[in-house]
Amino acid sequence: MKKNVIVSLADANYFPLLEELVDSIKRFSESEKVAICILDAGLTSEQKKKLFNKVDEIKSADWDIQVPGYKVKGKEWLKSQVSRAFLPKYFPNFDKYLWIDCDAWVNDWKSVELYFEACDDGKLGITQTIGPGYKITSKVNWLFGKLAIIKSQNFKHAVKSKIGYDKARKLAFAPHINIGVFSLEKNSRGWDIWQKNLKQTLNAGNIFGSEGLAINMSVYIDDLKTEFLPLNCNWITSNLLPKYDEKNQTFVEPYLPNHKIGIIHLAAGIWKDGKDMRIDKKIKIEIDNLDNKKILKSLRFIN
Repeated sequence: MKKNVIVSLADANYFPLLEELVDSIKRFSESEKVAICILDAGLTSEQKKKLFNKVDEIKSADWDIQVPGYKVKGKEWLKSQVSRAFLPKYFPNFDKYLWIDCDAWVNDWKSVELYFEACDDGKLGITQTIGPGYKITSKVNWLFGKLAIIKSQNFKHAVKSKIGYDKARKLAFAPHINIGVFSLEKNSRGWDIWQKNLKQTLNAGNIFGSEGLAINMSVYIDDLKTEFLPLNCNWITSNLLPKYDEKNQTFVEPYLPNHKIGIIHLAAGIWKDGKDMRIDKKIKIEIDNLDNKKILKSLRFIN
């Protein structure tokens, strides 16, 4: 019986990315001891048929918290903003859950092990989007050179979701937590705290981003016990491009000591000539190798 599970979600449009995530996991021998489960938010029958031979379970995602139809507008993939806070409901037979967005892939198994270890004793295992090389963490508009209007991601979403200015101020300059990769134990109180906050953020705010705001509230306002993992455990390429180690054929952090990146996350996309690498796998962009020479690389998983 497998005790730990990796879960992701996709619709038909993002199926190629989901399949790459699954393949990136299964190439590691250690993955044989970990289940892979998928939430279906609009996959075709043919796509699910392809997945059945690779994963342990596929279940249809629900609207676990009801939202008005006008907010959905036919975008069933938005269920990911809700259903990921209810993973034990969908897949109850596991002790630990690791969520990985379908636009991410595993480059180093050590990060998977770290996430499962991080959520021991009910803690949330997660990564903050801040680290060496990050030049801007919050935006501020200055009035008359003295007054500042805060435009941080947390603050903007908090105000729009009407959670109250006292709570919004607590989040304003807190390092943003990306919910695209996280781990929790089945019996962690973190699920209840997150769901409580998610109901509040969904009530007034947009669906997209609501779950991220809710988890930031859980950590910074409700003091959910959290194990913060290093940036290479959830490397968001749109924030900071990696370097490429040509000798070892792997992506690494761009600054010394150039640690190997564990999970490559294409959140927000990598764009070239108006095209997103998440949609067009042929796109390559210019990054540095370890000799600081420019090379053209795709950041997608290549099997």
